[in-house]
Amino acid sequence: MLVSKRVKRLLQLVPGKRRFGVYRFLPFFFLLGGAMEWFMINVRIGKETFYDVYRRKRSERQYQARMEKNE
Repeated sequence: MLVSKRVKRLLQLVPGKRRFGVYRFLPFFFLLGGAMEWFMINVRIGKETFYDVYRRKRSERQYQARMEKNE
């Protein structure tokens, strides 16, 4: 219960409750999404970024589909 009260109190500190209601949190989600996208593009874990892995897997699937089509 103590944590729940703290969270509620923290959420009450965000301005715009009467005018925007729950939509007042939308900018935080946009910022979080942008930060996540930047992290996936720019931060290397090991030798690869998320998009390096995505592109490689996509090209592997395309190659596999082409091979199956030619058989």
